[in-house]
Amino acid sequence: MIEKGKVYLVGAGPGDPELLTRKAERLIKEADVILYDALVGEGIKELFPQGVKLVDVGKRADDHTFPQDEINRMLVETALKYKNVVRLKGGDPYVFGRGGEEAEALRKAGIEVEAVPGITSAIAVPEHAGIPVTHRGCASAVTLITGHEDPTKGESALNFKALAQMRGTIVILMGVSRLKDNVEALLAGGRPRDTPVAVIERGTTEKERITAGTLGNIVGLAELRGVRPPAIIVIGEVVRLRSILK
Repeated sequence: MIEKGKVYLVGAGPGDPELLTRKAERLIKEADVILYDALVGEGIKELFPQGVKLVDVGKRADDHTFPQDEINRMLVETALKYKNVVRLKGGDPYVFGRGGEEAEALRKAGIEVEAVPGITSAIAVPEHAGIPVTHRGCASAVTLITGHEDPTKGESALNFKALAQMRGTIVILMGVSRLKDNVEALLAGGRPRDTPVAVIERGTTEKERITAGTLGNIVGLAELRGVRPPAIIVIGEVVRLRSILK
């Protein structure tokens, strides 16, 4: 029986294989088993070596193949059987990727774990689309929020009224399914209806598609165009720069 293996929580970046870090690529090639997310790009999956054990633990809105507790358990059990375990996550493992939860579970089980940063889609996807999330005289701050949380629930961790009053950029990850709720919450909080918005589907890949509008019309535009996840939502004046920078 082999000694306990090591788990690498690896960020796969925003989708473009060329935006994968050199360390991430090396670990993928050396892996005995790879547990990967739904947001890992197809081009990156093509880098998976022949013979490596692959486990799809991908989750999408309202469609969790495995609950998080089960994934944590699987990681522990896998590390007891294999030496090099790669937990491959879209973007960066610690930016709304539940990487911290997985690392905590592994540490508690006495498993060695290392987080390998990835280029977060929250910054890279807008940048690739010609939208800098900060810009002098336009946005001096950027706020990243999860779009999974229901802004109408009684104990929301997000203060949408405060977010609406901020003059900086708001980037929403995993927010397509609740786009209408999030937009209505920002409008109710006082954010102007003419605030520019861009919804970027499959950013940095050949299938990238951008739907641009305002808080007043983006919900209708997204429904008309059939916007689907994965997508990044960017809200703020920086969206106007796309006409110049792209």
